[in-house]
Amino acid sequence: MKELLLKAFNGRIISPWWIFGIDVMLVANAFVLAYIARINVMLPEYSVWEFVRSGGYVILVYGVTFFLFGIHRGVIRHTNFSELRILMIACAVAVTVMLGIDTTMRLMKIQVHLAPRLVLIFHFVLVVFFCFGFRLVVRETYAFLTQRRGTIKTVIYGTDDLALITLEAIRNDKESQYEVVAFTDEDLSKWNMNLHSLPVVSWQKILEGSWKNNDIEEVILAVTNIEIKKKQSIADECLKRNWKLKVMPSVGNWVNGISNMGQIRDVRIEDLLGRDEIQLNQKQILEGLENKTILVSGAAGSIGSEIVRQLLRFPIREIIMLDQAESALYDLQQEIILRHFDAPFKLVLADVTNYQRMRQVFEMNKPQIVFNAAAYKHVPMMEDAPFEALRVNVGGTKILSDLSVEFGVEKFVMVSTDKAVNPTNVMGASKRMCEIYIQSMSQIPGINTAFVTTRFGNVLGSNGSVVPLFKRQIEQGGPVTVTHPEITRYFMTIPEACQLVLEASFMGKGGEIFVFDMGEPVRILDLAEKMVKLSGLKVGEDIDIVFTGLRPGEKLYEELLASKESTKPTYHEKIMIGQVQKCKYADVNNHITDILGRIYKEREELVVARMRELVPEFIPQNERYRKVLMGSPAETV
Repeated sequence: MKELLLKAFNGRIISPWWIFGIDVMLVANAFVLAYIARINVMLPEYSVWEFVRSGGYVILVYGVTFFLFGIHRGVIRHTNFSELRILMIACAVAVTVMLGIDTTMRLMKIQVHLAPRLVLIFHFVLVVFFCFGFRLVVRETYAFLTQRRGTIKTVIYGTDDLALITLEAIRNDKESQYEVVAFTDEDLSKWNMNLHSLPVVSWQKILEGSWKNNDIEEVILAVTNIEIKKKQSIADECLKRNWKLKVMPSVGNWVNGISNMGQIRDVRIEDLLGRDEIQLNQKQILEGLENKTILVSGAAGSIGSEIVRQLLRFPIREIIMLDQAESALYDLQQEIILRHFDAPFKLVLADVTNYQRMRQVFEMNKPQIVFNAAAYKHVPMMEDAPFEALRVNVGGTKILSDLSVEFGVEKFVMVSTDKAVNPTNVMGASKRMCEIYIQSMSQIPGINTAFVTTRFGNVLGSNGSVVPLFKRQIEQGGPVTVTHPEITRYFMTIPEACQLVLEASFMGKGGEIFVFDMGEPVRILDLAEKMVKLSGLKVGEDIDIVFTGLRPGEKLYEELLASKESTKPTYHEKIMIGQVQKCKYADVNNHITDILGRIYKEREELVVARMRELVPEFIPQNERYRKVLMGSPAETV
């Protein structure tokens, strides 16, 4: 019997005309009951003909109205309260038409009463009750027949709308493996309540195991606004007990704006290492960006692409997205077309080290603001390719900044890195050279371009960063490779970093190096262990962690400020101004021009040694370059 009913429901063999017929039958039954109620109250005598005439009239009007509103075309096993609203509107229209006709006939003194008004009002209430009740019975019957009891005992953390939506998504998915046994909340006013027949239990009780269900396997975090520290605490408690932690994103982050099981995802390390939402000075940024043409170099990279996404939130005139990575630039183009089909942007496939091509870009587009995110950033690779680090990082920055002055760009923003502080590798030294050159440009008399540098640490999830590497290694079954057990890094999410870049850009007047508050440094070993546990695996049993040793040029600890530097606060608590030693433009320009001219003409070791003449705090950790620097003076020139 159950199989037959399931076949009927799943195959949707009930024709809309059958539903229409049932609705008409319910309308007729409601009329009979309303008529009887009228008689019992008023005790008049009515003829059978008057009863049939009134009934036929009411059924006709309701039938036509239901047909016009398409009440019968819904899939009744998926009935919801939006259909109740349509049903009520249709019934209200029907009863209004009939009352209107009755009133008109009375005013015209036509002595034909098609249906008593009190009967029409009773009937309206009964029709809504019967028709919607019929749909609810079908829906609940279908839910009962298709109900599958999940095997994973689950608690939903939260009791607000997002938590209830999460429960609905789980219950509506017939393939769901979750058996939700309770809600949990730390608001004691909600304890011992019931939501959708489920208890609301203290989080502390669940942690202590003093609640009746102590075989919990998963926790779903369904809270719209939650502090990062609190989220970290919840994650730590779950990891201690080998509970899986999942997250229901807030409504604004749903894919395609739909609530379903697919939205419930595993908690990511980015969720736990980020910080609370940054409050931006929207007015200042808006004034700085409104109706401006903006050039973003390195637009297809991790930072550049997020800067583009952030810029599209403002009323800009046009974004010039420049990059030499064809495929990545195409992917960004398709993403923007999909999300912002009318976004004002232009793609430029070009190399920032090609002076003639860059001049052409400036001549054709006349950018007013430049964000320079184009750079080679991988430390080990740049140790083996110092010429390329200088050519792209330093040479590309010099070309873009020189053209910005020539073409009257209002603001030039360079994205730097914490590796530029007391650099121990070629990449960090090249970025410090960029900082020095950009800051020296601000000292040129009479220039109209404001040069600003932003400096921050590692960004979570960026191309080539440690988090995607660990994810791949975990997916492949390990081992997870960590260079040193004590190595630490500062981390920031990509959106957070780019929001601070925008804030600092319009905070700066020119010549500043803005340093971002990166929070506390994270031990990479702890990061690796947490990622393994978040994957539901155990370190040493399922996946091993292997130490590979520091790579050439790699620091054990990163710094955001050199020892001789200090900071000044700004109005934004996460942004400080680094007080760094300034250099004369003429000296810096001559040195950089000279070193760029020697690329491919001298040995790599000698060119790297020349970098130290401009960046004296540069002490290479790579033995290959240390030998030259520690050699005789003649060898270092």
